[in-house]
Amino acid sequence: MIPTKISFFSTQPYDKFFFEKYNSDYKYELDFFEMQLNHHTVELIQDSPIICVFVNDILDAGVIAALANKGVSIIALRCAGFNNVDLTAAKKVGIRVCRVPSYSPEAVAEHAMAMILTLNRKTHKAYNRVREQNFSLNGLLGFDLHGKTIGVIGTGNIGKAFAKIVLGFGCKVLAFDITKDEELEKIGVQYEPLDTIFKSADVLSLHCPLTEKTKHIINATSLSIMKKNVMIINTSRGALIDTPDVIDALKDAKISYLGIDVYEQEEKLFFKDLSEDIIQDDDIQRLMSFPNVLVTAHQAFFTNEALTQIALTTLQNVTDLLEGREFVNKAGLLT
Repeated sequence: MIPTKISFFSTQPYDKFFFEKYNSDYKYELDFFEMQLNHHTVELIQDSPIICVFVNDILDAGVIAALANKGVSIIALRCAGFNNVDLTAAKKVGIRVCRVPSYSPEAVAEHAMAMILTLNRKTHKAYNRVREQNFSLNGLLGFDLHGKTIGVIGTGNIGKAFAKIVLGFGCKVLAFDITKDEELEKIGVQYEPLDTIFKSADVLSLHCPLTEKTKHIINATSLSIMKKNVMIINTSRGALIDTPDVIDALKDAKISYLGIDVYEQEEKLFFKDLSEDIIQDDDIQRLMSFPNVLVTAHQAFFTNEALTQIALTTLQNVTDLLEGREFVNKAGLLT
């Protein structure tokens, strides 16, 4: 029997390592492409009824139509977000779409905390100083996180894990979500209206999905009611932040600390080595010029535990769809 082929796009060496490691129990034929899936690269698919894609692959109506013409019946997202997929178009042509709704939420939550501590205590700057034999403490002043008010926007799996972490630091935690989490309320998290959180938070951490309602939730209007010297952390989706508005707020010292692991135009930059290139994106260059901005390249998910779960869940999702089984985690099935 010929194995069913899965074609992977936007793959890195670690994708290949983890999927090949856990495919031994599934016996699929795995075909890996480094390039992003888009209108041009869709032509690379040959005799593959299943494709596996990541956050920056483009699956608009045109690509979906091309996939259908190629005989693709399953799109397996190896991530939680799916705002890059036209689900209506996929459903119209009968393509099933699945995702990994949860994979080690602690990985992303812990990275958000790492960004907070790095920005606050300036450990990245201290590291470079000491390596140059500069042991001065000037310019490294931080603040006690204990007792500060942390605003958490979105209390799904990742936001919930993050809220528990900051509670452990002795922080007051205010949260906003369309659905309140009773467990979080019992341990001290207070749910408040969004404007209240914007006005009250010393640190604001974004953990909500990207939708029409949440796009550019951080903008000139919301920034205008925030505390001066606020810290903003985004490990969710780049388009939650209106980048030009945030740049203005940094210039005006409204924002004292910004940590982003995601960026609205990241598909042109992240997961690539551009060290020898001239980057044409003026906004990211401007952001990286600020001494109080920390940018990481979408690495919050990047732990052994998370990559293991992503591979196992994706392969099981594909198997469940092929064999007509009911998904254990219904949130994993999108169409």
